Amino acid sequence: MVDEQERLLPIANVGRIMKQILPPSAKVSKEAKQTLQECATEFISFVTGEASDKCRKENRKTVNGDDICWALGALGFDNYADTIVRYLHKYREVERDKATQNKATCISSQDKDEESSEDKSNQPPHQQAEAPSTRV
Repeated sequence: MVDEQERLLPIANVGRIMKQILPPSAKVSKEAKQTLQECATEFISFVTGEASDKCRKENRKTVNGDDICWALGALGFDNYADTIVRYLHKYREVERDKATQNKATCISSQDKDEESSEDKSNQPPHQQAEAPSTRV
C-alpha cells in the first residue's frame, strides 16, 4: 500500500483544491478525496505518457509544456489543451519578464559596485581602506 500512496498526488493537496471550489460550509468526505486523488493521478499519468511517447519518437528526453498541450489535444481534450496553451504562453511571458528584471537588477548592482570601487581608487592613499591582514 505504501508504493500505491507514493504514486498518488498528496491527498491534502487534492482536498485543498476541492475545498477552494466548494462553499465554505461544505464538507468533503475522505472517500471523495481518495476517489478524485486516484482520478487526477491517472489523468496526469495518461497525458504524460502520451507526451512521453511523442518525445521518444522525436528522440528527445525532456517532456515540455508544449508536449503536454499536444498530448491533451491528441487525446481529445481540446478544451483543456486550448486553456493550457494560453496559460503556458502567459507563464513563459511572466518568466521572461522576471529574467529581464533580474538581469537589469544584476547590471544595476554591478554598476554600483564598479562606481564604489572607482570612488575608493580615486582617494589619496592614506584615505583608502586597507584590507585586513590574515595570518595563516
